[in-house]
Amino acid sequence: MLELFLQVQWSPYLVGALIGVLSCFAFLSVGKLLGVSTSFARTAGMIERVFVPDRVKGNPYFQEEKPEINWQWMLVVGMLIGSFLSAWISGDFSIKAVPGLWETQFGPSIWFRWSMAFVGGVILMFGARLAGG
Repeated sequence: MLELFLQVQWSPYLVGALIGVLSCFAFLSVGKLLGVSTSFARTAGMIERVFVPDRVKGNPYFQEEKPEINWQWMLVVGMLIGSFLSAWISGDFSIKAVPGLWETQFGPSIWFRWSMAFVGGVILMFGARLAGG
């Protein structure tokens, strides 16, 4: 069993099944589906509240989705910590501005990679919010 945690890459079938079990557990225990897009909006609201609190108080979206730390926000924190621990334990952790696969496909430009990552993130968030999370 310990060998599984030392692997750099897990079977996508196993991971899919585990995410399914986690999703069922979340739905049965909290009554909500797993999702992270609202957590990013909440984080923006928490940051905005530091600089212009009146604007956050008057924002209708933040009346419904309070900009506060909740279980979904902690899920995102857990994903960050878990991915770091997984890479560290498996011996695959390294800090790279341009990973090898990206460099092979698109070249070594850090700015191109960051801009494409930003654009992809914006499109992904737009789609997620459009679809209701």
